[in-house]
Amino acid sequence: MTSVAQPVVLLTEELAPAAIDVLASEFDVRHVNGTDRPALLAALADADAVIVRSATQIDAEAIGAAGRLKVIARAGVGLDNVDVAAATARGVMVVNAPTSNIVSAAEQAVALLLAVARNTASASSALKAGEWKRSKYTGVEIQGKTVGVIGLGRIGVLFAQRMAAFGTRLIAYDPYVQPARAAQLGVRLVGLEELLRESDFISIHLPKTPETVGLIGARELAIVKPGVRIINAARGGLIDEQALADAIAEGRVAGAGIDVYAKEPCTASPLFAFDNVVATPHLGASTHEAQDKAGLAVARSVKLALQGEFVPDAVNVQAGGVVAEDVRPLLPLAEKLGKAFTAVAGGVAANVTVEVRGQILANDVSVLRLAVTKGLFAQVVEEQVTYVNAPLLAAGRGVEVELVTNGDFPELENLVTVRGALPDGRTVSVSGTVVVSGARETLKLTEVDGFDLELSAEGILLFFRYIDRPGVVGTVGSILGEAGVNIAAMQVARREAGGTALMTLTVDNPVNSELLSSVATAIGATAASAVDLSDQI
Repeated sequence: MTSVAQPVVLLTEELAPAAIDVLASEFDVRHVNGTDRPALLAALADADAVIVRSATQIDAEAIGAAGRLKVIARAGVGLDNVDVAAATARGVMVVNAPTSNIVSAAEQAVALLLAVARNTASASSALKAGEWKRSKYTGVEIQGKTVGVIGLGRIGVLFAQRMAAFGTRLIAYDPYVQPARAAQLGVRLVGLEELLRESDFISIHLPKTPETVGLIGARELAIVKPGVRIINAARGGLIDEQALADAIAEGRVAGAGIDVYAKEPCTASPLFAFDNVVATPHLGASTHEAQDKAGLAVARSVKLALQGEFVPDAVNVQAGGVVAEDVRPLLPLAEKLGKAFTAVAGGVAANVTVEVRGQILANDVSVLRLAVTKGLFAQVVEEQVTYVNAPLLAAGRGVEVELVTNGDFPELENLVTVRGALPDGRTVSVSGTVVVSGARETLKLTEVDGFDLELSAEGILLFFRYIDRPGVVGTVGSILGEAGVNIAAMQVARREAGGTALMTLTVDNPVNSELLSSVATAIGATAASAVDLSDQI
């Protein structure tokens, strides 16, 4: 009898023994040095699955060399070293371990806070250098203090829960979490300025996006409570390091615990000059437990994938699944409408309705609710958002997403509307459709916040609501032009001359919050927002 060859799982970096044990009984586990490019490409030719960490580059060339490849697994959170788009184009599933390091990251933030509060690192260095100076390193207690948490995602929640055990008063800033959900955690939601003014300790737990880069800069540090201690174990660049160094030098900030930096590896920073700064080299996920969890998680995902089973941690699951062919083009549209809704609303509504109209209702369109939910959180949470975890993210933030259908809409073959009421009483809506012309499918926005328009749902979009009057278009173009931002398309919608108008622009360059605010101020906009609808897997 001829034996059937086992599927080949290629390991390019060290993996936990327990993870290898999960695979070894059913698969041919092979090893290669992922940094040896020729050896890697040769080994990939026979691989059904490849498991990497951070040192191995699985780009389009590597994927092209792997004719049998079915799944790429990253034993960790980030996917910077995996070309997800190329994998998706080839029908290769990509999985990671999105929750493997959340406990370790939260504990690192707590460790930094404790070390800064008690001057642990500098006191240890002094003692080892032969200095016994107890009074110099007098610290502060944590009990009874106000701890401000910026970002109540999974890691932020874990951090808050641990700090509650110290008898602290917890406040948080996160526009994408409902107050009721925060209250369940024993946390009071506040605005960013209120958090800065009230907190004795501040810990940041945000993803790195164009909106969050530089969130804490010179302006914010000028209004903090004197003597505050600041922790960043999330992402580099969220705090302006020079501005923080200046605030420490001036005595407004009493200390900082920093694990991440704008540019890494980082061996020189203005923050390193201060004894009251505890600096570590991005150790948030550097625990044996986190590494073991990551290895086990991806090993199980690889096993499921090679067995043809559903994989919860697939980041590009939208490439497959039992979805009608006519519905597939609406998946990216629905996701982009979710992103646009969040941008226009400036937050996520507690209740969101996804309304689907048209002939498309001859098919099961329930997956569009998931696609919208995915879009709602895609650019506001730390972790990778998938069709699997999107409902969990919504439930964790007290957001209900409902699907309603209406077949009576003869003008268009399909129309998807995302609508929600915000806590301040506003109702926000965005609508879109897929226009099919031959083999070409074009995603279009047809309505934003009650204003009719027709604009491609692609690229970086800016929205400004203002009072219609002469000269506004020129002012916007001039400011963006001076900033080097090119306008690719623009549309102004209004209901009547001199009334409220909505200007929508497609631009070629990212626009940060400072530039967006400058434009809004110049034209007296009552609302301004930006969203990146570029195709992203």
